[in-house]
Amino acid sequence: MEARLDKWLWSARIFKTRTIAADACKKGRVMINGVQQKPSKMVKEGEVIQVRKPPVTYSFKILRAIQNRVGAKLVPEVLENVTTPDQYELLEMNRISGFVDRARGTGRPTKKERRDLDDFIQPEYLDDMFDWDDDEDED
Repeated sequence: MEARLDKWLWSARIFKTRTIAADACKKGRVMINGVQQKPSKMVKEGEVIQVRKPPVTYSFKILRAIQNRVGAKLVPEVLENVTTPDQYELLEMNRISGFVDRARGTGRPTKKERRDLDDFIQPEYLDDMFDWDDDEDED
């Protein structure tokens, strides 16, 4: 059995809507065997699809080519997640250091984000290590 790529991505709950899935294909974020694919590409069982959702590239093996959306509990019967562990490490590192690298256009940091940023740049424990007044007394 075969299914359209955009329809399968939506049916397998990788994207929230079929329109978003089609747009991702058109923007080159969906690949099969390293080749960008159009939304109308027919996919079949056994193929591995790479979906780039920055900063991670997810990989899914098609177990069943379906055209109707399935419930969340049935997703493991439709696809197998074959994403490499290093991609998940990249996601975790990005989550941990996310407040340092702000996306362009998100505006000024909130008060909490600013405090977190200041603590990251100059942690509190470094403030207590040096007694700057001692240097002045030596003269």
